[in-house]
Amino acid sequence: MNGFPFAIVGFDLDGTLLDTLGDLAAALNHALALAGRAPLNHDEVRPLVGLGTTHLLEGALAATGGVPRDDVPRLLDELLAYYQAHIAVHSRPFPGLIAALDALDSMNVRTAVVTNKLEGLARRLLGELGLADRMATIIGGDTLGPGKAKPSPAPVRAMIERCGGGRAALVGDSIFDVEAARGAGATSVLVSFGFLHRPAAEHGADHVIDHYDELVPLLARL
Repeated sequence: MNGFPFAIVGFDLDGTLLDTLGDLAAALNHALALAGRAPLNHDEVRPLVGLGTTHLLEGALAATGGVPRDDVPRLLDELLAYYQAHIAVHSRPFPGLIAALDALDSMNVRTAVVTNKLEGLARRLLGELGLADRMATIIGGDTLGPGKAKPSPAPVRAMIERCGGGRAALVGDSIFDVEAARGAGATSVLVSFGFLHRPAAEHGADHVIDHYDELVPLLARL
């Protein structure tokens, strides 16, 4: 371990590991068009991301004329089908991420993904970007069953167990990440460049970084 104080570093996916806003917005606007609604721009979509696909769709419908309850399941299916078919058109790692992963790999730190995205979608996206094989485990919002997605600590605990135990950190961009890490006894690191719903400093994370260049030096000091 070369004296590095963490055995495991987990990452949220959307808005943390990857900038997925372009592909999520395209899928959302496809569903809105089917509902006869006007499209939303990226700035309007950004605050809707991160709390699950249903929240994303219902927030967009509310913003464009109201939520037609009877039509939500159909539109959700359409959104997910479009997204799965166009999952990595615009999505890319945030600057500095690959170098940070390389540095962690060089110290035999196990890396993982803990996301509320459906596991199948997460694996498909990470696979298309060549990142799936770099992760010791990938845990999605549906992996552990109903009620066990973040902010539950269950997926973070599962990450620690699957990675063989040891001191863990979770890097994320939402209060769900902070609460899940806290409940599992992991150190929480918030990225200020993610899909934040309010300023990073207000989420109560243990630490905040503004660029991935800061991650490994930060963890090394703890």
